[in-house]
Amino acid sequence: MSNGTVRANIKEGMNVGIVLKADQRTGKITQGIVKRILTNSSTHPHGIKVQLTDGQVGRVKEIY
Repeated sequence: MSNGTVRANIKEGMNVGIVLKADQRTGKITQGIVKRILTNSSTHPHGIKVQLTDGQVGRVKEIY
C-alpha cells in the first residue's frame, strides 16, 4: 500500500481504495479503477480526490 496523499503516486487506470464522501464517518473503503484525478495540488492531507470508472468520487486511502 502506497501513499494516497501524493498526486504523483496516482495514475489513471490504477486500482485504488477510496473513501466516498458519504463514508467519511465510517472510513469504509471502496475499491475501483481511477478514471480521472480531480485534485490539482501535488499533495492533499486527506488523500487525492479521484473519480472511478463507475463514476464514484472519493479520496484515495490505498493504492494496490
